[in-house]
Amino acid sequence: MQALKTAIKIFLRKAGLETGVKQNTALLVWDEVVGENIAENTSPEKIEHGTLTVKVENSSWRQELVFKKKEIIEKLNSKLGKKTIKEIRFI
Repeated sequence: MQALKTAIKIFLRKAGLETGVKQNTALLVWDEVVGENIAENTSPEKIEHGTLTVKVENSSWRQELVFKKKEIIEKLNSKLGKKTIKEIRFI
């Protein structure tokens, strides 16, 4: 199984898809990284060029998350590796 994982990583890197796959993984780990309370009031929508767009329940939540943005980016990048997420846009 380890050989298959290695082969896939090599293929993604050579095809130039590794960064895109890592970025999209942020959508999958969002709930785990931000916790249940924030996850219930947000929905990660898309990611383009290192910018994650997150739909927020209301303006109060958006304001709160703007203050936590740096911390959330650090947690996401810790989970994903490297500096995969550069910015988060709350809408």
